[in-house]
Amino acid sequence: MKEVEMTRASKAMRFFLFNASVFITVGIWLTGFDKVHWFLYLVPGFFLFAALVGICPGLILAQKIFGKE
Repeated sequence: MKEVEMTRASKAMRFFLFNASVFITVGIWLTGFDKVHWFLYLVPGFFLFAALVGICPGLILAQKIFGKE
């Protein structure tokens, strides 16, 4: 159970991820959905998933590499 708590994003991190997802999506919209490569859609998708669920794969990977502090 403690392992799960360490890998969950805080409320501040979830808010940041949500805002980043919105800003990237607005940037894609302003550029034109047909002009942006499909790979760019993955970033706001992952950010939105992490913001809604609270499990951030990037945070888990960083803790595996650098340790838990």
